[in-house]
This record gives sequence, structure tokens and C-alpha cells, in this order.
Amino acid sequence: MKGYNSSDNVSLKYMDITGRWADKAKGTGYWGPLAQHEAVIEAEKIKLRSISTPDTSGDWAFRVMQMHEQQLAVTTANITRMNGIKSRVLAHLHNFVTEVYYEKEFDSLSESIFEKYKSEVDTLISENCGDVLEQLPSVMGRLADGDPESISQSLSTVRRIIDSFADSIFPSTDKTINIGGNEVTLGANRHQNRINAFVHQRVESKSRKTKIRQNLSNLYDRVSTGVHQEVTAEEAKALFLNTYLLLGEVLHIAENNT
Repeated sequence: MKGYNSSDNVSLKYMDITGRWADKAKGTGYWGPLAQHEAVIEAEKIKLRSISTPDTSGDWAFRVMQMHEQQLAVTTANITRMNGIKSRVLAHLHNFVTEVYYEKEFDSLSESIFEKYKSEVDTLISENCGDVLEQLPSVMGRLADGDPESISQSLSTVRRIIDSFADSIFPSTDKTINIGGNEVTLGANRHQNRINAFVHQRVESKSRKTKIRQNLSNLYDRVSTGVHQEVTAEEAKALFLNTYLLLGEVLHIAENNT
């Protein structure tokens, strides 16, 4: 819009990007704004259209024709040079606008997907295990504090959430269930077993069962360890979010099988 100047690092950067240098070593170039270069292009095109081949003869004919060709070459070179700068400016502007557009589109899309999924999960938790939903604000509040004691307490609550979740969807029993050739007990302290049994009864895909079982095991081990050992606030937040997503996936399984 305003052109560039030699004392500004940003200007020097975009002099390179837009190919505006005439002689970079000497610091000469086309510093003006794009509108100025467009005006030069139009003026040179008018000049080019007005140049006609001279009707001459005699001793000066060769020299006159030579000057005519030089004038054509200079005018054409000016148009080509200014068009080159213009095309680079517009290409760079196009890239900038495109990046911003798709960034905003992705932000909007990802935000809408997450908000919709969160709403679905909150509804399912409320309908199937309301006491779990009541514990979520406590976890978020302690994670926001960020100090080690609050993080430890939040992870302890996350573990209780998983336990409460297991009690809600698959109450303890003296019975056992065969999962993958192993006889699994379903007692009061076998929370992971009962969640896995719930999934096992409703999911056909072996790989999905394995993925959920491994995710649950890793989460439970880490939140249990984090109660007694130092865990960063960032990891604690990730563990909480992962737990929330896991509960949502399991509840969606139940929803799809009703």
C-alpha cells in the first residue's frame, strides 16, 4: 500500500520476496507501492502503442531504426519488469489470504466438531452416570490452579471418576467373563476389568477392543502414579481430556447398541 524504505528490515525482506531489486548490492530498486508500478505499466503500454516504425531513408536510416528498436526494447523491458513485481505481490497476497481463510475454516470446523461431541458426551454422562459429571468441575478447577498439590488431587479425582464410571455402567459381580481366552474377575475393585467387559459385550472389532483396553490401562496407571509422583500441569490436563474422551467413546458404544 505504501511502498518500502531501505531503513526497515521488513521492507528489505519484501524487496527480496517481490523481486524489486534493480541492484541489491548498490541498494537500488523499485521501492514504490504496487499502485505506482501498475501506473507505470499502463503508461508504458500507451507509449508502446504510440511508437511507430519511422519512415526514413538515407545516411541516418540505420541509426534511426537502431534508436527505434532500443526504445521498443526499453519500453518492453519496463513493462516486463513491473509485471514481474506485480505478479509476485499478487501471488504472495493470494497465499496469505488463502492461509488465513483455511486456518479460520479449520478453526471453525474443529471447534464445531469438538463442541458437538462434548455436548453429546455430557448428555450421555448425565444420563448414565450423573455422579461422574458432578466431579468434572472439581478436576478442571484444580488443574487451573496448577500447583503440585492441586494436580495430585485432580488426578486422584480422575481415578475416582474412572472407578465411578465402571460402577455405573457395569456394577461389580462375583461372576467372571472370558475375554480373549482369559477368565476375568469382575469384583468391586476390578474397575478396569468391568469397563473392558462392558466393551467386550458390545464391540465386534478386536482391534477396537484392544485399543480401548490399552488406552484405559495406560490412563489408569498414569493417573494412579501421578497421585504420588510429580506430573506437569500440561500432562495432567492431557490425562483428564483423554479420560473424558475415553468415557465418551465407551458411552457411544452403549448408545449405538441400544
